[in-house]
Amino acid sequence: MAPYSESDRVSREIKELSLLFEISKKLSESLDLKAALKFVLQVMAENMEMPRSALTILNRSSGEVVIEEAYGLLPDEQAKGKYLIGEGITGKVIDTGQPVIVPRISDSPLFLDRTGSREKLDKRDIAFICIPIKIGNEVIGTLSVDRLFHEDTAFEEDVRLLTIIASTISQAVRLRQLAQEELDKIKEENLRLHDELKIRYGPKTIIGNAKVMQNIYGLIEKVCRTNATVLILGESGVGKERVAHAIHYNSSYASGPYIIVNCAALPESLIESELFGHEKGAFTGATMFRKGRFELANNGTIFLDEIGDLPPAVQTKLLRVLQERVFERIGGNTSIKVNIRIIAATNRDLEVLIKEGKFREDLYYRLSIFPIVVPPLRERKTDIILLANHFIEKYATELGRKIVSISAPATDLLIHYHWPGNVRELENCIERAIILCTDGVIRTHHLPPNLQKSDDSPIQESKGTLQDMLISLEKEMITDALKCCRGNMAKAARILGLTERIMSLRVAKFRIDPRQMK
Repeated sequence: MAPYSESDRVSREIKELSLLFEISKKLSESLDLKAALKFVLQVMAENMEMPRSALTILNRSSGEVVIEEAYGLLPDEQAKGKYLIGEGITGKVIDTGQPVIVPRISDSPLFLDRTGSREKLDKRDIAFICIPIKIGNEVIGTLSVDRLFHEDTAFEEDVRLLTIIASTISQAVRLRQLAQEELDKIKEENLRLHDELKIRYGPKTIIGNAKVMQNIYGLIEKVCRTNATVLILGESGVGKERVAHAIHYNSSYASGPYIIVNCAALPESLIESELFGHEKGAFTGATMFRKGRFELANNGTIFLDEIGDLPPAVQTKLLRVLQERVFERIGGNTSIKVNIRIIAATNRDLEVLIKEGKFREDLYYRLSIFPIVVPPLRERKTDIILLANHFIEKYATELGRKIVSISAPATDLLIHYHWPGNVRELENCIERAIILCTDGVIRTHHLPPNLQKSDDSPIQESKGTLQDMLISLEKEMITDALKCCRGNMAKAARILGLTERIMSLRVAKFRIDPRQMK
């Protein structure tokens, strides 16, 4: 083989560097690996006298090697390119991890020509080179080429160049594998979080056994199976947002986004843009295009809280979305169609607002296709202790406290209070009590003063001087101990560190009947 001149060597190196740069650039830039590999094989054919080439992939589970991408082969020829590990030259390279050079395929019994693409060609004019593609020490496939045979062909140079190309391909494959693994982890985490949210916000996690709550559970179950618009009504703090969560996470929209919009919290000048989005330059300050909440909620649910505070101008546009699920961004002419469920909620009397001219009547009827009225806590007193225990468990865990029970007088306070702030006020009350509690029992003095000063409070003695407070606490502890001991005064006295005589005197003083505690 005649040696290369210095100028030939330099020219070849420049050509190789240019080729490698082009291949590396394509593999790094393209997100479509299959298209990038097709490009690699094409530029090899155009620049290296390699009219046919193939990239095979090893399927570890089946032990079969198949052609993933090819150049110069017809589709049916490519489909025939299947080998077992150790079978033919391709199988041998997979098995050994070493490159193979066949100067003339006509002289090699190992060359199978499984694709049949060289049947009509003079095999004495064709050389074959097969290079392993590795990730680390693991062979994942091969890069093979047909080379036009010449007596002076530098096969070693071809192997060196093809090995670099194979290494570049393996890096691209590995990067995409890592990206896919990361994507799979994200998808898995999203599914886990979605399942967690579904459990957390399902109807079964809405606390309450009262009959009115049982009726609400039935309504939630029925509306979840449809895409009907839901209007949730009730006082502030009753848990309207929890009902909305339950509807979304138990419906066919559960896999989609859940977008919350507090209509009362958004300035009137911005609410239309927040809901429907805007085009760049639509108004002063609109420096870029922005999607609105309805667009972001596509294929999911949008929850419009405090809908009664929506400005009249926006009510008109909302009516169209409810009717047709279509809107335009501010400053735009293109109609955007969305597939969403709309849930609205308010603590205001919409019928009164209609009479006052502050809320559109047609919008009200569109919203109230399926109304759900959440009752105030004072109308479901049987749920108060159930909710209190739930919040005790929640905040005791968060704050690292051990809470054993609520004293009997404290329980009476909770039950008799009228709860104007509803469930939200009860939750705040329990959190405060746990912060103040030091002995594992929530007592009356741990509860907010407004509960103890309420006209409905059964413990009026707790009001007044320090002496009054101490007397109230003493009565509370004795009552609590007797309840724990089922009216056994001797046992209750031992718990409190009192003699039976003192215990008897205190019971008489406070007019406590132990027989009612058995």
